[in-house]
Amino acid sequence: MSTPTPLASCSCCGEPLADERRIDIRFGLPDAALGAPEEARRTFGADALLRVDGVGFFVRALLPLKLSGDTELVLGAWLEVDEEMLRHAAAVWYDEAAYPGLAVRGRLANAVEPWGAEVLGLEVTGRISDPGELPYLVEGHEPMAVRLLGDVWDRDHVLSRFPSPLPVAVRTDLDDGWSVERSAGLSARFVDGVDQFAGPDRSVAAALFQDDPAGGRTAEDFLRTELLAGAPEAPDAQWSTERLPDGGVRHAFWFTPEDTGRGRHEFYAYAVEADGSAAGLYCSHESAEAHAWARHVWGSLRREVGATPLV
Repeated sequence: MSTPTPLASCSCCGEPLADERRIDIRFGLPDAALGAPEEARRTFGADALLRVDGVGFFVRALLPLKLSGDTELVLGAWLEVDEEMLRHAAAVWYDEAAYPGLAVRGRLANAVEPWGAEVLGLEVTGRISDPGELPYLVEGHEPMAVRLLGDVWDRDHVLSRFPSPLPVAVRTDLDDGWSVERSAGLSARFVDGVDQFAGPDRSVAAALFQDDPAGGRTAEDFLRTELLAGAPEAPDAQWSTERLPDGGVRHAFWFTPEDTGRGRHEFYAYAVEADGSAAGLYCSHESAEAHAWARHVWGSLRREVGATPLV
């Protein structure tokens, strides 16, 4: 699957976006073209018009998705079309009089997450709503395509599937009802059971733990004897413990290592529920002022069992 790239500017003209509620993300290539050699890719007078020898013909278009929170996600995706459609698009692409009347019908050529293969190949039509932009996909020709374009989807559930840095913070599911906020500007990946978010000057690692309920330990006992076993020591003024009314506990400590050879601050935090379900965070940041950011990430860590996203 093609890896999409978030844009801080319009996917067509490159101008900065005036409305931060619109998020632009661009797919570099159609999925089917990823394995083709570079010399097999040929543009038809514009980068948005593509022929891939032995693969097919493609037109770049804008896929607008309505997200909760009054947010719009606009994907610069690809449509697979027939050769006649591609040649027609090329003939009118730079014609100021003819381009506004262009209609492009084809099949979605990117497996957009979180739907994946369910939307790959959906038949849709794109039309020109702004002569300065690519065609917008505005009409679906099968039930799932109609839903994709018309329904409102859960903002965080959709955006958290894009691993590249995003211009907004996104709540990310960690499993077992736990979730945490991925800050704006941080990339995401999942390695060896750990969710990792990273940027130029800060990073986060989040992992889940589970005590044996049959052991009879309290959440505080589990925290002290297991999760904090072997943890680095921090001054008394640099730790915080909050015991929750339901028997859970939240704990954090922070310090600045002196043997790293560079400026770096570390923040460790845990949240443990009465049933033994727990989440742990490790935040690293270069600026001391980013301590408030690390505490914010810790504060965003929460568990909601039974929550159902709109997707």
